[in-house]
Amino acid sequence: MRRSPAAARENILQAAEQLLVDHGPQALKLVDVAKGAGVSHATVLHHFGSIDGVQTALAEAMIRQLVARVLEAERPDDPHEQLEGVGQVLFDAFESAGGARLAAWLELTGETRRLTLVRAAVEEVISGPMAQKGINPERATNLILVAVSLAMGVGLIGRSLAELVGRPPETTREAALAFLKAGLAAALNE
Repeated sequence: MRRSPAAARENILQAAEQLLVDHGPQALKLVDVAKGAGVSHATVLHHFGSIDGVQTALAEAMIRQLVARVLEAERPDDPHEQLEGVGQVLFDAFESAGGARLAAWLELTGETRRLTLVRAAVEEVISGPMAQKGINPERATNLILVAVSLAMGVGLIGRSLAELVGRPPETTREAALAFLKAGLAAALNE
């Protein structure tokens, strides 16, 4: 059965994402992506031009998914409950194998140009929910930077680090959320 071009692209991206999640960015090779998608090398090249094209499309798709989850998070009126909800979404995203691998991949390759969707989402949160709570835009930006950095760190090494120091694996996440709540309380009281 022949797929539509959009379905063929999606199939290839799903195979690439599975390789990234299961084996890391070093597994994103043309031969492996084609094999995982059940298509020929020529099909991958037809739809993406190169393995770099696959990697770019995959990073952008994964970032779009992450941003959409954060922006769709419930936003209760209480800022602390709101932070809790958005924080949970962020931590869940980066504690998943895909989110953690995506963060490491983008950081290790220096592919910050792929983060334009993140910049737009941050600006949306700052000008929307955080502005409505009266939080200074600079303070809001800093709080978001810390939240995302903490979520990425917890996702990449939080569980292992907690276990290394003899704590339950969820300790790092709980401590990071407590830190964020303290930062929000300071921002609301300025």
